[in-house]
Amino acid sequence: MTRAEFAKGSATFLAVIVAGFLSTTYANQRIAAVDRNAAPTDRPKASAPGTSPTACVRKDGSWKNWPWSNVPTLSPKCADD
Repeated sequence: MTRAEFAKGSATFLAVIVAGFLSTTYANQRIAAVDRNAAPTDRPKASAPGTSPTACVRKDGSWKNWPWSNVPTLSPKCADD
């Protein structure tokens, strides 16, 4: 491998890493803007007595009070109703 080939390979590798970082940053800004606009309509309006307004996991593994597709990993179990 010559120095020129090594330089081309390194430049290509660096360009791919930078492009991936920039595209991720761009996507995060656009998705966050959409989530920020959509979130208030997806949230429950009020909590019923005896229920928790925070996200929790039911016995069957479904999520309660969490409108987004990404769910918190360490959410507590829901209280038995």
